Amino acid sequence: MSMFPAATYQQRRAALLARLRDAGARGLVLLPGHVDSPMNYRDNAYDFRQDSSFLYFCGLQQPELALLVDIDGGDATLHGDDIGIDHLVWTGPLPSVAERAAQSGIASTATRAQLAATLAAARAAGRPVHFLKPFRGESRLALSAWLGLADAQLDDAASRVLTLAVIALRAVKSTSEIAEIENALHVTRDLHHLAMRMSRAGVVEQEIVGAMEGLALKHGRRLAYPSIFTSRGEILHNHDHSVKLKGGELIVNDTGANSALGYASDITRTIPVGGRFDGLQAELYDLVLDAQTQAIAAVAPGVPYRDVHELACRVMVEGMKSLGFMHGDAAEAVQEGAHAIFFQCGTGHMMGLDVHDMEGLGEDDVGYGEGFVRSALFGHKSLRLARALRPGFVVTIEPGVYINRWLTERWKAEGRHAGFIDYAMFDKHADFGGIRIEDDILVTADGRRELGPHIARSRADVEAACAG
Repeated sequence: MSMFPAATYQQRRAALLARLRDAGARGLVLLPGHVDSPMNYRDNAYDFRQDSSFLYFCGLQQPELALLVDIDGGDATLHGDDIGIDHLVWTGPLPSVAERAAQSGIASTATRAQLAATLAAARAAGRPVHFLKPFRGESRLALSAWLGLADAQLDDAASRVLTLAVIALRAVKSTSEIAEIENALHVTRDLHHLAMRMSRAGVVEQEIVGAMEGLALKHGRRLAYPSIFTSRGEILHNHDHSVKLKGGELIVNDTGANSALGYASDITRTIPVGGRFDGLQAELYDLVLDAQTQAIAAVAPGVPYRDVHELACRVMVEGMKSLGFMHGDAAEAVQEGAHAIFFQCGTGHMMGLDVHDMEGLGEDDVGYGEGFVRSALFGHKSLRLARALRPGFVVTIEPGVYINRWLTERWKAEGRHAGFIDYAMFDKHADFGGIRIEDDILVTADGRRELGPHIARSRADVEAACAG
């Protein structure tokens, strides 16, 4: 089983305790791991994926474990049950809970039944039990039973001090964590270059998605998220792969793999089916690449990510003006949200153990705070990250152009942003689709570094990769 050294997890737990004590917290921290999630009956489960915060503090990727940390005394206990003969005949011998705990630098173990008793005693004594907002049904049921809370009470009862402490620790990636992300990116490079070679007329999208996933499995990895591989690139998260490629269209391929320790990569490339960008495809591709290049160059410590996002938006508005799609002052168009006619999402997000890192802990707490308030404007409100960047953050930079006929028709009927938008041009190119280019960026002490190996990105490089 792949893990960091036990000392890594001991240091992380010590850092968590220090933050909680500094904030005046007392009592217990409860971090339940995931259990198997049945696909269609109990013994036929989906592929197991551990809870990322449990994984961060324990490194253990097995189901039915829970970590309990005493803030006052500092002790950590791993709770779980050793398997009996009824399970052993199906699984073969497995490490005991004590053996797993030792791998994580935890000296104390107890059963899941003892966890319930310990939590009941803590509640009876008035000791607070700090937990993170649960997002899985099985975790919610367990917490309800352990803590005597109705499901509807769980979100409000989740510990804010624990949430903010976990976000602060997980947001800044160590050298070892960066190495894991880059390890995942080496596999991801191979997936993208395979997809470029396979994107030919007559091929069904699913064949290419299946080939990418198979290659990830060959490397002993899983995809970090379901692939977005589609000739309908204007649909931002389109997971339908049923289309047979005709030739001449563009494919948006948003695919990433995990490292062995669960760290994500997140890369998007846009592929010309048949190997050549033609006409408007080439012009818009170069525009998006220019926006990405300038946005990456703007990444630095202390720079609000919102500024990076708005820079990318302005660059693209200027480019769309030169092509006849937009009018007026670019900064004003972005300020008023007119750019969302072609760019309906944010320029990027945090990345780590989760592809949208820590989104389950609360997107505003992860990406905003520190005086940043989420915009209510369409387009801007989908920006997942606005806060000032810090060394150790890993972020994505992923501008795009998406010509969505349903959005165009609605805004045109409403007369929205008519001073900025040439609706005739959007109508003329209603079937264009979309373009997105995405890379993973580390914020360093003096700027930024693009992570991972080179993955064909310039128009010439992509065309060459498509040719094999």
